[in-house]
Parts: sequence; C-alpha cells; structure tokens
Amino acid sequence: MSEELDRAMTAVVGERPAERAAAAVLGALLQSGQYVAEVVSIAYETAKIQIHDYQRREVGGIPALSFLVASRLSPPLATVAPGEEDSSVILLRVMDATELPNSREAEGIRVETARSVSGELDRHWDSDSAMDADTRMLLGYAGVRCRILGTFFLEADDHAPEGFALRFGSDISNYYPNRGLKVYRPVDDALETIVNYVRSADLMEMPSTMNVPLGAVRYASTHRTGQRVNVPVRIYPADLLTQKTAVFGMTRMGKSNTVKIIAQSVYDLRGKEKAGTAGSSLRIGQLVFDPDGEYANQNVQDAGALKNVWKPSGRPQGEEVTTYGVVGHPNDPERKLMRLNFYRDGDLQTGKEIIDDLISGDGAKYVSNFRDVQFEEPPEDDHSARVRHDRRVLAYRTLLHKAGFESSESFAPHTRSSSGTSLFSTKLIEAMKNSPDDERRPDYAFSAGVLEKERPTWPQLEQAMKFLRDFIHDRKSGYQKFNEKYAASSATGVWADDTLVKILEMFNYQNGSRAVGKALPYHSGTVSSDFADDVYKDLVRGKLVVIDQSTGDPQLNQESADRIMWKVFQGNQKIFREGKKPPHVLVYVEEAHNQLPSERDADLGSVWVRTAKEGAKFNIGMVYATQEVSTIQRNILKNTANWFIGHLNNTDETRELRKYYDFADFEQSILRAQDKGFLRVKTLSNPFVVPVQVRRFSVAGE
Repeated sequence: MSEELDRAMTAVVGERPAERAAAAVLGALLQSGQYVAEVVSIAYETAKIQIHDYQRREVGGIPALSFLVASRLSPPLATVAPGEEDSSVILLRVMDATELPNSREAEGIRVETARSVSGELDRHWDSDSAMDADTRMLLGYAGVRCRILGTFFLEADDHAPEGFALRFGSDISNYYPNRGLKVYRPVDDALETIVNYVRSADLMEMPSTMNVPLGAVRYASTHRTGQRVNVPVRIYPADLLTQKTAVFGMTRMGKSNTVKIIAQSVYDLRGKEKAGTAGSSLRIGQLVFDPDGEYANQNVQDAGALKNVWKPSGRPQGEEVTTYGVVGHPNDPERKLMRLNFYRDGDLQTGKEIIDDLISGDGAKYVSNFRDVQFEEPPEDDHSARVRHDRRVLAYRTLLHKAGFESSESFAPHTRSSSGTSLFSTKLIEAMKNSPDDERRPDYAFSAGVLEKERPTWPQLEQAMKFLRDFIHDRKSGYQKFNEKYAASSATGVWADDTLVKILEMFNYQNGSRAVGKALPYHSGTVSSDFADDVYKDLVRGKLVVIDQSTGDPQLNQESADRIMWKVFQGNQKIFREGKKPPHVLVYVEEAHNQLPSERDADLGSVWVRTAKEGAKFNIGMVYATQEVSTIQRNILKNTANWFIGHLNNTDETRELRKYYDFADFEQSILRAQDKGFLRVKTLSNPFVVPVQVRRFSVAGE
C-alpha cells in the first residue's frame, strides 16, 4: 500500500506546473549528449573528475580552463523539485590533469607498450596489434582537476516567465564525498546561458536586455572549429557606470579595440529604453583622452574610427560626438581647438595661471612679482574698484599684444570702464603733459595723449604703458606730487596700486613680453569660450567627446587634459554637494601608467588621483588601459570592478593579477597566448571570469 501511495504522489507531483517550469529553467544547463565524466572526489573548492577518452572525443575535447557542469539531475528533465538539495548544478572550471589511484600502474603499462613499438613508424602503441581492447579501454580513464566556481539553483520569482529564476552562488553550500555527480560539457545555448549570467542587482536598475555583444567564448590559443563554443558573450554597459574598469595587455594585443567596443556599447545605450520610463533613452557622457589619435582619426589598422559611432543613428554629428585638439585636422573640419582667448574676460585668470606656470622657473624679481597678479572681479557696486580693475586689465591686455597674442575686433582697446568713466583721470593726464622733467616730458606727454584717447591702438598703448611705468618711478616726473594730492582725496591711498605697478614693470624689460609669449601656443584670438567649459557641457548633454593628444606640444596637451578633468570633477562635485544627482560621465585613459598614480604616489593634489579615488560618488567612472599592471596604485586596483585582460609577457604583471578574483587560474594562459583580442573578462555583474575572443570594432556603413 505504501509503494502505491508513493507512486500516486509522484504522479501528482509530476503533473504540477511548478516542477515542470523549474525543469525548463534548470534543465537548460544539462545536455544529455554532452556527458563527459563522473565526479570521484569533491571538496568545497575543488573537484576531481574521472573522464574516459571516448567521452572526451565525443564532445570534441576538454580544453583547459573550459566550463563543465556537474549535477545529480539526469537530462532531459521532466520535473524538478526546486527546494531539494539535488536540484542544482555545480559550475566547474577545468584546471589540469590529476592522478587517479591507478595512474602509476597505467603509466607503466603505456611505457612498456610504447617500448614494443619503438621505431615502427606505421604502428602506435595504442593500436590493436600492440594493446588489447580491454586494456586500451581501461587505460582510457584519466583524472582532471577542476575549480568549483559556484552553484546554479532556482528561486521563485513572480517576474520570471516560468515563475522561477536561475540564481548563482559563488560557492557550494554542501557536498557528499560518497554521492556521484554526472559531469557535462556545456555548449551552444547552455554555454551561452552560463557565460552571460549576470547578477541583476548589480545592473543599477537597468534591464538585463541592455547588453551588447563583446565577442565569443574562447578557451585556448588553439581554437579549433567544431567545438561548439563559438557562442556570443555580452557585456552590460551599466556595469561600467561609476566604476573603474581596467584594460590590460601588451601593445597591439587588442586593448584599443576593446576600449572602442566599450565606448560604443555605452553610446548605444541611448537607443534603448530605460526601465519603467517609456520612450526615454540613456545618454552617457564619455570623455576619451587619445594620446595616439586612434580614436579621433581613421587609420589603416582599424575597421573604423570611434568618432564615427554616431553615423548609424541618423542624427547630426554635432548632437552626438565632438572632437577636440590643440591643432586642427584636415579630415576633421568640425574639430574644436583646445585654446583659450587670453583677452576674454572669462579666460583672463585662467590664461594668467598658464603664463605663471610657464614662467615659474624665471628667477627675475620683476617676473616673480608679475606672477603674483590676480584678476578677481570686483563688486558690481564698487565703482572705484571697477575702474582700477579695468585699468589693470587694459595694461595686461596691452602686454599680451606686445608678446604677440592676436586680438579680434571685439577686443579692440579702449580707455573707458564699463560705466563709461575714463580709466586715466584728467589730473593724471595734465600731470604727465606738464611734467617738470624736461628730458622725459615729450615721452610722458605722448603717453598722456594716448591714454586720453577713447580708442587708441595696441602699438600706441604698448609705448604709452612703458612711459606710464617710467612716469610712476621717475622721482623728477611729478608723479609724487600728483599722487600726494590724489591720496589726500581718495580712500584707496595711491593711484598706482601694487598690481598695476607689477604689470607695468614687465614693459620695462625686453624679456618681459618674451616671457609672457611662452603661452602663445595656448591662445587663439577667435575662440569665444573656455574649451574646458565646452567639454563639460558636451558631457552633460551625453555626448562622446574625444580629445586628440597626438599632435601639438606634449606639455600643452597634458595641461589641457588636467584642466578638463578638473572641470569635470569639480562640476559633478558641485552638483553632488547641492543634493542633486550628477550626470554620469565615463572617462577613458590610455597609457594609464603615465596618468594614474603609481604605488609610491599618493599626491591627492592630482586630479587623476582624486578622480580615481573619489569619482564614483560623483558618478564619474573610469576606463584605464595599460600594459603595466604593476605600476598602477594598488588602492585603484582594489577598487576596480571590471577587468579585460589580454596577453602580458612577464610574471611581474601577472603576479599582480593573481590577487584579484580568479585570475590566478589564467596566469599561464595570459603569459603564453599571444592572440590578438583574446581576453579574460570579469565584469561587475558577472560572478566569474569568462575567456573571450573580442569582436573587431566596426561602425555600420563604413
């Protein structure tokens, strides 16, 4: 009676839709035609499997580092009881051969048999004439050591189509040493499910449909066809936002191609709807620093330029992509120049700081004093301060012109303040014209005549400023008498304040204007805005911005990059402090060993250090690429969430990688396999490393 009841209960259970639904989800990982082995020894970290040559051949081989799955379940699955312990699948990674108890005896037989056919080129030691079938069958068993990566199991989920969702735990919760597990080699759909499994909680509330193809599974450098592992591997651009992403590998091993695919995948998010917001799209600002010009320009080695990713969208380039450079490019007429207009009010202080930096090594006293000059906007309601400020600005702009800085008509000189007041009072003009110094009176009178004009020319002002400087310093000029009367009736004390005197002193030395002229490569008289402001505005609008650093002065390129990064960092920081959500910005740093801090460098004054350490909370992500893993500061490595690892040629670099996730399993493969685009990939939402042959970057229509 009891047996009949059990059979009846089993029949009822078999009819339950839940068990059939569970079988459909979990059964997708187990393929009956892919049976390869038995688990003969297991622990929490490793498993030993026994495999026979026949099964190995039937499934097309067992490459090192390939995925296997082990389970008590036997496919095809009709029903699965989700709550039972055996209703799970263990994910394994093949590491290497291992000995079985009879391995020594089997090796001895092979040695003896091989000796019997030694020298006979037409006969192998496993041929029928050398070894009997029973012996050959018994010796076909071998041991394989596997790493346990974790467990696939089922969890009830009302949002899943089958009512159950596939979950993955990065360990095993229990094992029985005396219970057998069947082992299968996943291919096709089963393998695709495994390599593209993601922890949905890490996708920043974006749907799992927001993924793009990265490439295909590749286990080894010897990548034979017919192994049924050419299944697509996808990445989720959401993994990259606010995170640090490392792209490591030797030169010409596919780093730049990978970076392009990453940038393209993030760009393509704008064509996908955000979860719960119908009709909206995700526009992520991306900033690419391009030291070799391979992202901003077409070249013979690549299938397409990153700057052209906008073409398939059908939208105007100006809405999607902007390129910048310190010099123009004949094939990029829309490129914006990374120059400042040193005459422009908004760039006065920034330009002055660039000059200060370039002349910092000049020890002359007058140059040192000039470096102290600051252009701070005075209060709007302080008329006297405004006049003095405008007077200093006129003297400074005159010095710029003398140094060779071109000026547009919009910055033609004039001697009136914004309120219309003359910058040089009638009493000063009279004092200069009537100087008691007979020898210098013509010079001072000339200067007075220029300064009282409303629209003098720049050459006239250059001479007038030199003579004004002399008038102030000449004890016989009459300036002291004029200044005493001025001080008696003015709250400012003296007519010529220290800042004006320091600027005018530069006119007294031939090297003064030459020193200022060192900043000429940073200037353009046609620019109407600060390029750093323009870059940040483009990023806030969700554009892809490429900074071409392949031409122009290297120091100029570096300083321009620093200015841009400070603008991005401080811009998002300001929004964060206001209690608002900063816009997402993803920064790409090529040759990162030249930009990011080394292990010995903890300079928190560097914008690159600040961004690497603090950028995440301001929604600034970073993708950094280099062939020198060991040069990157360990704190940055420790906080890197996404890894794309190509060929590295020395153990100093792979030794660093061994410390992170399960890259120790791949150390020898990374050292030996020199195949371009063959990467080992670990992303934020994927719980284990997947070996991938990355697809080649291309732009539709090119």
